[in-house]
Amino acid sequence: MSTTTDPDPGPTETSVPAAGARSLTGLLRGLDWRRYIIYIGFVVVFAVFAVTLGDRGFVSSNNLLNIFRQAATISIIAVGVTFVISCAEIDLSVGSVAGLASVCTAMAISTWGIVAGILAGLAVGVVVGAINGTLVSMLNIPSFLVTLGMLGMAAGVAQWITDSAPQPILDDTFNLIFGGGNFGPIPGLLVWMALFVALGAVVLAKTRFGRQVLATGGNRIAAEFSGVRTRRIKFQVMLLSAVVASVAGMLYAGRLESGRFQWGAGDELSAIAAVILGGTSLFGGYGTVIGTLFGSLMISLINNGLILAGLETSQQQVVRGAIIILAVALARRK
Repeated sequence: MSTTTDPDPGPTETSVPAAGARSLTGLLRGLDWRRYIIYIGFVVVFAVFAVTLGDRGFVSSNNLLNIFRQAATISIIAVGVTFVISCAEIDLSVGSVAGLASVCTAMAISTWGIVAGILAGLAVGVVVGAINGTLVSMLNIPSFLVTLGMLGMAAGVAQWITDSAPQPILDDTFNLIFGGGNFGPIPGLLVWMALFVALGAVVLAKTRFGRQVLATGGNRIAAEFSGVRTRRIKFQVMLLSAVVASVAGMLYAGRLESGRFQWGAGDELSAIAAVILGGTSLFGGYGTVIGTLFGSLMISLINNGLILAGLETSQQQVVRGAIIILAVALARRK
């Protein structure tokens, strides 16, 4: 006599939700929340300021546009710094380079015209970046010490050659292109910011150079065994950072229609904070330009909110310092 067996009834109604709950729990446990802390923090800070400062115009279109404008120059500088920190180096001279580039540009424009002014500004970045890169990559001097010394030298040269006086820029074309005008309905600064962020994100994530930068920062010895010329990579990222900072200095000059040694002062602090807060590993080997953009926007958001709340500049500096500490505390080796 034959017997029949019932077909497999499949999962019961109660087992399906249980399995789904287990998979969701596993997903949450495996989620690296530190990668997304900048986005979470940005939303939380924006919501807090929107609620507490809504009656002071925080959420107005003009104020939101001001936040982006304030973040634009720092974002551009921070793109270059992202490559440096991803390579496990540091650049403290970017703010002073921006100031020196602004005065050299202004002085060259007043004497020889706009083309010479642009070339002079870029030359500042090339010269300073080449010096930084040579000392770091060829002589193995720590980048912290090299760029700390260059910070003082660049600021001193800018103040010396101008006798501490502002250098006006009367060339309307330069001022229009470099941050003082609009490209259609869009402020020029935002166009520059979008261009540098997009280009930096593609280069770091999609090109051979970007992969070599991350490899050098992650494990220099392993990168060398893989055929990466790590000394050349270090030289290139220091050069890149200084050139980008010089462009930022020209944007300062164009937007404010003058070159001054004060332009860019302290921007190295904000740029490093934006990079680390955005998720780039302080120890090298991992970097994200998009995260850096949100880090810059976060700092600009906080500064704007503190101004509307009535806090003084000194108090804003305290908050920025606290952001640096928080960012380092949340940083980890990727």
